[in-house]
Amino acid sequence: MLVRKPAPAPTARPQPRASVTTAVASAPIAVQDMPAAHEPVATVRVPVAAASAVSRQAAPATPRATGRASQALTPESLNQRRLIRTQLFEQIDPLKAARMERDRLRSQIDSVIRRIADEHRLHLSSQEEETISRQMFDEMIGIGPIQPLLEDDTVNDILVNGPHQVFIERFGKLELSQVSFLDEEHVFNTAQRIAAAVGRRIDEANPMVDARLADGSRVNVITHPLALRGTTISIRKFMRRNLALESLAERGAMSMDMADLLTKAMQARLNIVVSGGTGAGKTTLLNALSQKIDPTERIITIEDAAELQLQQEHVITLETRPESAEGTGKVDQRDLMRNSLRMRPDRIILGEVRGGECFDMLQAMNTGHDGSLCTVHANTPRDALLRLENMVMMANMQLPLMAIRRQIASAVDLVVQIERMRDGARRVVSIVELGGMEEDVIQTQELFAFRTRSISHAGQVIGEHVSGGVRPLFYADKAHLFKQDGH
Repeated sequence: MLVRKPAPAPTARPQPRASVTTAVASAPIAVQDMPAAHEPVATVRVPVAAASAVSRQAAPATPRATGRASQALTPESLNQRRLIRTQLFEQIDPLKAARMERDRLRSQIDSVIRRIADEHRLHLSSQEEETISRQMFDEMIGIGPIQPLLEDDTVNDILVNGPHQVFIERFGKLELSQVSFLDEEHVFNTAQRIAAAVGRRIDEANPMVDARLADGSRVNVITHPLALRGTTISIRKFMRRNLALESLAERGAMSMDMADLLTKAMQARLNIVVSGGTGAGKTTLLNALSQKIDPTERIITIEDAAELQLQQEHVITLETRPESAEGTGKVDQRDLMRNSLRMRPDRIILGEVRGGECFDMLQAMNTGHDGSLCTVHANTPRDALLRLENMVMMANMQLPLMAIRRQIASAVDLVVQIERMRDGARRVVSIVELGGMEEDVIQTQELFAFRTRSISHAGQVIGEHVSGGVRPLFYADKAHLFKQDGH
């Protein structure tokens, strides 16, 4: 039996922490080992894959989510689980448990739970014992109650709003899951483990943390005193599916004609801006577009959190770095953008344009790095162009507005607008081609659009993708670059 010093029992409300020593001691999470050239500071080793067949066979891999509130535990059940959790962590060292064989660890957890129940005369059914055992197993090797949601490929987002409210996004719709924590202290300890594993701390003096799990999932944590209703954890999962344009067309995200147009645009090395709101599917579309890049080209990707899944062999992945606890070491997208221009790229893919790096991206598009891609948050293609203007101004280059617009008109060839619609489906709703300047206005023509016809009784959007009836301008001078097989 592995024995460690008793851990303090959880309290009803977290107190300000001077350090994260306790969190580190109870966290079987290790910082991911990556080459120093592109090592993200906020990277957490959460052994999702380590949840072996034992845990998946012993209980359903994913709790079924419903639109109703989860069944709250009775005060007696809560007290029982707190007692078991506290004494289990006293008797099994999580740091050593993380290195144990999964079968052996699960067996030891079962044995300790039964002994605790006998010593304290706890009346637990076999189902309750199994549930608690599975939860403690997830606590030891993962990040607690939300570990099964990380393993569920149908879940896109996990949103923890305090201990008793965990929402998930599945198929574009938010649902209230049946997952819950014991109390606020339980949520806070989970947040501390995430922060401690990336060399950060979260407490009242530092109430916000951004991190990235080892599987690529992005995590944001905010706690008291900023989060008044309890510690909030937001996870944008890294999706392992890498869909092609043709697959998106088959799923109804676009038409086959649109997929063919975008394929030709990539072959002709057009500069493309993917525009859309949060969670609209911009990264998914960017991944699909990147599949059409010639495998012989040198590609450099720049992201805040690495999500792109390029299939080519010659890919350099760069990721920003937040400042350290001492306020030093910050590397933003503009720094990486400037450095990438010295790395002999054929194409540059900027995950999301947010500020002054927009100026450097446009410069690159205008100086031989054609075929580059980026995303921007905007509701329409015209709004996307306005956002680009505003972000160039953020670079403090003191350029007149007309010069900025001419640079955008010269650099950007296509704006692809994607939207998550009211039925949860993600669709490309517009493809707009830029055609230069006329007086002080950037000229555009819409090549394709999605037209909504009606809304069904079930709330499903019924419509179709239609052609704008115009021939793309780039067809005239770049048709010789199109591959005959369309791939």
